[in-house]
Amino acid sequence: MPERRTVALVTLGCARNEVDSEELAGRLAADGWELVEEAADADVAVVNTCGFVEAAKKDSVDALLEANDLKDHGKTQAVVAVGCMAERYGKELAEALPEADGVLGFDDYADISDRLRTILSGGVHASHTPRDRRKLLPISPADRQGVDVALPGHAQAPAPQDVPADLPEGLAPASGPRAPLRRRLHTSPVASVKLASGCDRRCSFCAIPSFRGSFVSRRPSDVLGETRWLAEQGVKEIMLVSENNTSYGKDLGDIRLLETLLPELAAVDGIERVRVSYLQPAEMRPGLIDALTSTEKVAPYFDLSFQHSAPGVLRAMRRFGDTERFLELLETIRGKAPQAGVRSNFIVGFPGEEEEDFAELERFLTEARLDAIGVFGYSDEEGTEAAGYERKLDQHVVDARLAHLSRLAEELTAQRAEERLGETLHVLVESVDGEDGAVGRAAHQAPETDGQVVFTSAVGLAPGRMVEAKVVGTEGVDLMADVVSDCREEAGR
Repeated sequence: MPERRTVALVTLGCARNEVDSEELAGRLAADGWELVEEAADADVAVVNTCGFVEAAKKDSVDALLEANDLKDHGKTQAVVAVGCMAERYGKELAEALPEADGVLGFDDYADISDRLRTILSGGVHASHTPRDRRKLLPISPADRQGVDVALPGHAQAPAPQDVPADLPEGLAPASGPRAPLRRRLHTSPVASVKLASGCDRRCSFCAIPSFRGSFVSRRPSDVLGETRWLAEQGVKEIMLVSENNTSYGKDLGDIRLLETLLPELAAVDGIERVRVSYLQPAEMRPGLIDALTSTEKVAPYFDLSFQHSAPGVLRAMRRFGDTERFLELLETIRGKAPQAGVRSNFIVGFPGEEEEDFAELERFLTEARLDAIGVFGYSDEEGTEAAGYERKLDQHVVDARLAHLSRLAEELTAQRAEERLGETLHVLVESVDGEDGAVGRAAHQAPETDGQVVFTSAVGLAPGRMVEAKVVGTEGVDLMADVVSDCREEAGR
């Protein structure tokens, strides 16, 4: 019997990439590969790259080079690039980085096992040739369902007759031929679930639609089926991810489909919290706000992509809104759920951004009381409309505005955390460590991007437990809290 080949998946970038990695892991496990955590222990290291901004691209290249170093003094025999950077640059990346033994695009995911075996045996698989993936699907959203186009993490399972009858334990799908094969790569009580793929928006600074493609919703039954499977694996919180969750259902004939789906997801046995990320302010509607603020077990959490608040800058970004409209939206949300969490990202130094535009953004942030703020300095992204704009700001101006707004954001989010002193929150325990104590997250805190709750005592706590805790202190955006009660015990009374 031939020795089982081992593979490690190294994931960079966003939660969507994490889902894609678990789909690749599922496909490989179903075909007999042994999954290992460390690249040094694997025959093949697969690096799931990010291609969004320059810093992320550099991290991806560094990860590929680090994995390549293992070939000199470790078990690793091959390093393969997948993910957004591989999809976006393909052959160009392969030529610039000969240390990568393969550069695979999204179209290769369905045959990932064969691709890796070819590379591992010394063969050569032609590097991916990039193309505008928006052109692969019909212009009309209603015509996109069922089109045979690779959409990572999105109902890309093989035909039922091609799925092994005896899938390894812990491998999805437990039911339903449309759900993607998926294998969890960690034991966290939190997991992301893809709601859709791609994006139809044409923000002038963003290249994502060109390599992720047009917007395609997953069917509610697939999302539900995968959530049930994750709950069986011990997941307590699911986070719905896509490039734009507010558009969910538009290609299925119902733009309000998310409002219908949320209560069904929250009712899945074992799920304690449902979180929705990636919301577009211009597409927020009263029914969705109601669903997010009043549905039991759905976090009143608003990950709103504001990007700026000066109307002139927003128009140049091909976006909509202004300071007053954004503040009205926040007032509406907090009128329904005073404890609601709100986070957003902002770009400073956009071409043509005047001093008064920057001051307007400062005004918005000062009045918005956001829980988490990400600030990025503008840089040209090839293939975007903004890269061709005139009136580019000098780099020292961009850097100065970035530093100034970052300091302000740090102060404002710390102040917002202090406003929560005395609040009682439902907190999902995520980790318990003998040295570091217990850490969790409340409804207003998403994984990785926001703050966390540090418990004053870890006694009786375990990962996956949902507890009621009172905020007794703050440290920046992080909260210190005393456990008041176990939510399950409270529910059983």
